[in-house]
Formats: sequence, structure tokens, C-alpha cells
Amino acid sequence: MPARIGVVTFPGTLDDQQALRAAAAVGAGPVELWHKDRDLHQVDAVVLPGGFSYGDYLRAGAIARFSPVMDTLIDAARGGLPVLGICNGFQVLCEAHLLEGAMIRNGDLHFINRDVTVRIENNRTAWTSDYEAGAEAVIPIKNVDGRFVADERTLDTLEAEGRVLARYLANPNGAARDIAGITNAAGNVVGLMPHPEYAIDELTGPAGFIENRRVPGTDGLPFFTSILKSLVSA
Repeated sequence: MPARIGVVTFPGTLDDQQALRAAAAVGAGPVELWHKDRDLHQVDAVVLPGGFSYGDYLRAGAIARFSPVMDTLIDAARGGLPVLGICNGFQVLCEAHLLEGAMIRNGDLHFINRDVTVRIENNRTAWTSDYEAGAEAVIPIKNVDGRFVADERTLDTLEAEGRVLARYLANPNGAARDIAGITNAAGNVVGLMPHPEYAIDELTGPAGFIENRRVPGTDGLPFFTSILKSLVSA
């Protein structure tokens, strides 16, 4: 039986189908999870996808954090279940205190939708082991509350512990220290603002040439091959 990757849908989620497609593309068994359901249906990993859960009222991710599924997911994540929060999912993980910091409005106060280049700073997590350390990946972003912030002490801790997962090479939103993603200390919970599920094949991914480097459109795929290999080896 293939490893089962669950994808949670909240009211306002936009990218659940793309995350399910990415899980299927690497040979995992995609499982749809509903926000009102406390049962994770024996999945081996969970993706909190992007979108605007509950319309981003109060703060992005603030209401979704209290959905029934999150009670189960928080306990499971603290017990070692691999969890990837993409964009709004990253915001939910911060609101749930599974990851430090917070997401605020982009520096220019506008919605940003474009391809960005990130450097993978930590390839020792369950979600990034298929990347080479320092690898550059072109992955789309699409957000308005995508600016990662934290106090200086927290930022220093993230840096010192190697928990900055990915960093923008050209900061699009004013994120502190160019941070595009972070991980928890155990490496099983990861938050990422760019959308790797939109960069898994040459047909629809951001293919082309950037600074004389060929970008195949699949730079986001290793997030999903990494977790599959991690689950299979476990």
C-alpha cells in the first residue's frame, strides 16, 4: 500500500486539489481531509494547502487554527507526524504555535503572484531531503500576507539551529532575513510560503531560463519525493 498523504480543506482553501495531485504524482496515496473531521484517517503525512481560509478574517490562518481537524493534527505533529504548511498552511502552523513567527501583509501591501528563486538552506528535513544543500529552486508565490516576521531573539535561534528551511534570493515581500520557509526543531513540521505543488511538471511549472540556468518547471517536486522516500524508509 502506498504511503498516504492527507490534504486538509478549509473554507476558502484554493490549492487542495493541486496538493493532492502532487502527492499522486510521486506515487503516494492522496487522501482528502475535511476541516470539521477530527479523524486523520491513518495518513502518514499531512499538507495544509494554500488559499484564504475563512477569508483571512482576523488574521490569515487565525480561525482555521481552531478547526476540529487541527486539535488532532497538533497532537500528531508534536508526536512526529510530518506536516507541510504551504502559504496559508504556513500561516495556520504559526497560529497553532507549531512554528515560530507570524505572517503579516507584504511590504508593498499588494498581492504578489510570480515565480521566485529560493535557496534550500536545510535539506535534512522530511520534506527537503531530495534537495542538495544550497540548491536553488524556482517556485511560484501568490499571497498578500506572506511576509514572515519574528523578534530578533527568535530569528537568531532559527539561524543558530539551522531551522531556516529556504531563503529568497530576491526578497519579494520584505520577509525578515529573506526567510521563505522554516522548520521545527524535529524537522517534521515545515512551513513554506512559495507553492511547490505548482512546480511539479514541465507543462505547468515555471519552465524556462533564469540567469542562464535552465529551469525545468519541476523545482518543487523534491518536496513531495522527499516525504515519500522518508515515509517508505520509515
